[in-house]
Amino acid sequence: MDDYETLLEHAQSKIPKAIHTQGRFEIPKVKGHLQGNKTVITNFSQIVTTLNRDQEHILKYLLRELATPGTIEGPRLILGRKMNSSLINAKIERYTTDFVLCRDCKKPDTKLQKEDRITTIKCQACGAKHTVKAKI
Repeated sequence: MDDYETLLEHAQSKIPKAIHTQGRFEIPKVKGHLQGNKTVITNFSQIVTTLNRDQEHILKYLLRELATPGTIEGPRLILGRKMNSSLINAKIERYTTDFVLCRDCKKPDTKLQKEDRITTIKCQACGAKHTVKAKI
């Protein structure tokens, strides 16, 4: 048993310290500007890529939560009215909590699955499966 402990300590000493940190997932903050009566989010495609969700799904959620019309033009999202970035960031964080992060292990390695009319989140990291309470 002593050999096992020695080998385990040796193996753990070889693991880089960066692996032990929990902060690998960070939601990007909205970058954009006001253009007349509209709000232009210039990094919408980066947000979609980071959250690993369908662009249309996130768009539908944001437009419903912000109560505004909007369109996607390339990597940008154009909202139909002036909007504060802190409000948009709060809605994206809420989307992440409801549709991206696993409730058990809090990791973003999840997939949305639709079974009949019930949407579930399946975690690829821990294997947990939860129903989504929010509707889109």
